[in-house]
Amino acid sequence: MGQVRLSGLRKSYGDTHVIKGIDLEVKDGEFLVFVGPSGCGKSTTLRMIAGLEDISGGEISIDGQRVNELRPADRGTAMVFQSYALYPHMTVAENMGFALEMSGVAKAERRLQVGRAAEILRITELLARYPKELSGGQRQRVAIGRAIVRKPRVFLFDEPLSNLDAALRVNMRIELTRLHKELGTTMIYVTHDQVEAMTMGDRIAVFNKGHVEQLGAPMALYTRPANEFVATFIGAPRINLVDRPGADASAAHRALWAAVAGQAPAQTQRAGLRPEHLRLVAAAQGIPARVALAEHLGDSSIIHLRVDGLAELLSAKVGAEHGGIAAGQDVGLVPDAAWALAFDAEQRLAA
Repeated sequence: MGQVRLSGLRKSYGDTHVIKGIDLEVKDGEFLVFVGPSGCGKSTTLRMIAGLEDISGGEISIDGQRVNELRPADRGTAMVFQSYALYPHMTVAENMGFALEMSGVAKAERRLQVGRAAEILRITELLARYPKELSGGQRQRVAIGRAIVRKPRVFLFDEPLSNLDAALRVNMRIELTRLHKELGTTMIYVTHDQVEAMTMGDRIAVFNKGHVEQLGAPMALYTRPANEFVATFIGAPRINLVDRPGADASAAHRALWAAVAGQAPAQTQRAGLRPEHLRLVAAAQGIPARVALAEHLGDSSIIHLRVDGLAELLSAKVGAEHGGIAAGQDVGLVPDAAWALAFDAEQRLAA
């Protein structure tokens, strides 16, 4: 079991309120991701679940048991940090088994549990090495193994991949997803990287300024974000937002609005369209725009466009067939209005 419930959870430092009443349930066996910008409260919430931060109000329960007053070691959780925090004078096996040794587990049993965790993480051949002899990815596996041997009800990950290079991050995302499927244990994972959130989580909780803006499956947040904050945070490149044109709006602005928000509810004040839903055509065949910057990635290109009357650039994510587009070129835009999102004056998704 590994069900976690947060009820009215609050955290304050003096008069500064950093967590403002979070109600959240993590299902048994779920991989839930906390995502949001720096300072939004996601790591603080994780540390309160672990017992590493006192709470100012509300309740935390694990499998129906209130754990507010329990020590971290008694909560049935195991935490993996951004820093590996391995003991340099201990071998990999000794690092992984240290918590068991401190708990009085017999040497033979420690060896069995460490060996099993090493097999799961594919680091059996590293057990006799010291941390200085390991790569960053290997050290992070050891840190995860140290958590696995404790057989927790809930794994807590606090940005564990942020110190790794891009290639290792991809590999470790795959490994952690595989690990979750193999163990079936509840995992709560904190990251500021929305790609990690989208690819790893069963559900995502989007944090902002101490509260949860939206909780849901990755594709639900992508297709039906609750508000502009979620829409802009989920998805890369960032979603394009177009304001309702005023009386003095340019012809291009009006044409873009009509194409994107023509069927939107009457209360719509801003329309959103993701870069992958903006097609480029010849200048005479679509809404006129000029290329400000072209980022060619090989298999695709991100084209940043200036439209007369809009203060901000628009972005289009297009295929390799547009690899010859360059800054200063005039193009036409054809929005796919079927994917458009409408937001009201309070920045909420319009019904």
